[in-house]
Formats: sequence, structure tokens, C-alpha cells
Amino acid sequence: MQAPDFWRAGNGGWRACLLAPLGTVYGAMTAARARRSADWVAPVPVVCVGNVVAGGAGKTQVVLDLAERLTALGYKPHILLRGYGGTITGPHLVDPKSDDATRVGDEALLAAAASSVWVGADRVASAKRAVEAGAEILIMDDGLQNPGLAKTLSFIVIDGTYGIGNGRCIPAGPLREPLADALARSDAVIRIGNGDVALDTGALPIFEASTVPSPSAPQLSGVKVVAFAGIGQPEKFFKTLERVGADVIARHAFDDHRTYTVKDIEIISDEASRAGARLLTTTKDFVRIPATARAKIEAYPVVLEWKDADTLMTFVTGKLAKTDR
Repeated sequence: MQAPDFWRAGNGGWRACLLAPLGTVYGAMTAARARRSADWVAPVPVVCVGNVVAGGAGKTQVVLDLAERLTALGYKPHILLRGYGGTITGPHLVDPKSDDATRVGDEALLAAAASSVWVGADRVASAKRAVEAGAEILIMDDGLQNPGLAKTLSFIVIDGTYGIGNGRCIPAGPLREPLADALARSDAVIRIGNGDVALDTGALPIFEASTVPSPSAPQLSGVKVVAFAGIGQPEKFFKTLERVGADVIARHAFDDHRTYTVKDIEIISDEASRAGARLLTTTKDFVRIPATARAKIEAYPVVLEWKDADTLMTFVTGKLAKTDR
């Protein structure tokens, strides 16, 4: 589903006020569960890349980036995902050659290009399998509210434009738990994208990054484009295309993690053909498209560009070095 408009910045109007009592209860229950003692302490460091809001803030891009940087430093990271959108309950080691998005989820397939990836509803079970397979560091994609696995280092990823929305908890707003509770269990904040949303993180450091086109992304200046996306915030993808000069003549926003049908693609592809436009989507969406329908679609890859990557990695490796396991 897509986040309702009243979840955005502001007080949310009458809908948010009406749902506020439920949000208070939901947020308190989530925070209480998250504070529970961990079920297992892994013999290797655990880095959690989490989120305090429902929807896409850019966690998976951060996970991929950290995995690549840690690998370059000589570590052997393994990534843990729940496998949202897939049928496998796990723990399962993702094989990009035989697995597809219907089995392991779109995020797992993308992450498997950067590192060994385990999907499973039980994070502890996945972590144990990863350690047995030689993982030197575990990177959790999401899981800030999951108390099962003890964390060495926890990041909260926040979209620089969306922020924390109206500041209320589900269903009155986008927060999974009160921001103060999440910050109390975290070591730093990662803010992706520029925005004028005020964000009080207390004493926690903030690392800033932007989503930019990958060096392999096609040149689109002046090119007519029909774009579609089924991610947490589809508008972010459309704005990225506009920033590189594409003439986005039509945009189609779908629910996050949508499993596309051949008919879905035929309709959009016909629209692009009639307009003489190129048909673009995200890399995350592309893996959810039936293989027989991909021929006329281009995946537009993006990467993270850090304001100060060296300081980020000094912070990360410093935390890992203090781990006494």
C-alpha cells in the first residue's frame, strides 16, 4: 500500500486526530517489544540499518553501500533480510541464478549482487546459519524494532524530504514507534536526500547522503520517458528522472512491492510506444516484472553519494573494533 496523504508533515487533520489513541497504543507496544532483551548475541558484529517510519526511506541502498565498503576493507559481511514479498520463510541463502522475486523478494535479489544474503522471518535463525557459513559481520536490512538479535551498531535511515511525516504512530501517522524510543536504541542517523524538514536527533550524529544516478545509468537529458514504480515513495524516482533532464510525460505509481503482471506491463508499454517514449522503472521494480515482459523496459540504477564517506566508515569501523565477542 502507499502511505496516505494525512501521514505527511503537519498534524494530519481530523483523520490523524481520530486515530491518535490507537497510534499511541501501537507505538507504545512496539517500543516495549523492541526494548526486550535480545534472544541471541552473535559471535560476530551485527549492524542494523533500520527505519522508524513505514515505507521506503532508502534502507536497502544503505545496506548495499555498507556491504560493498566493508567488503573492500577485507570483511566478509552477510546480509539478513526478512524477504518481504517472497514465499520462502527461510532461513535461505539467496542464489541470484535460481531464485526470483516471488521466492525471496525484490530487495534480497538486489542485495545478492553485493554480498551473501539470507532471507527468513526468524532473524536469529538466519544469523546462526550465516555465522556457520563464515560471516564476519551481519548486516540487518530493517530490524530496529526486532529484539531477537543483539545489535552492535544501529542506524536509523530517514528520508530528508519526508522526515517523520506528521510525527504520529501507525495508524495515525507513519511512525512504527515514538521517535524518542527509536533514537534511544540507535547509534546514528542517516539522512538521505535534501529537505527542509526539521529533525531533532538529540546527541546522535547524522550522516548525510543523496541518491544519484549510477555511472551505468542511461543519459536521459531531453528524452521522453514513461516512468513507473512500486516502491515506498514512487515520487522520489520520478523526481530523480526529472533532475537528470528527462521529459517525464507519464508516471504510474503502484503499491510498494507490487508483483507485476504481463497485462500491467502491456498497458504501460503500449502507452510509451504510442508516445515514442522510453519506458523506465527502478531496479527494485525490474526484478518483479515477468521475464517475458522485460524486453522493452529499462531499469534506471541509482547509488548513494555520501557527504563524507570517510567519516562514516571511521565511525563504523570504530564501533566494530570495540566489539568484544
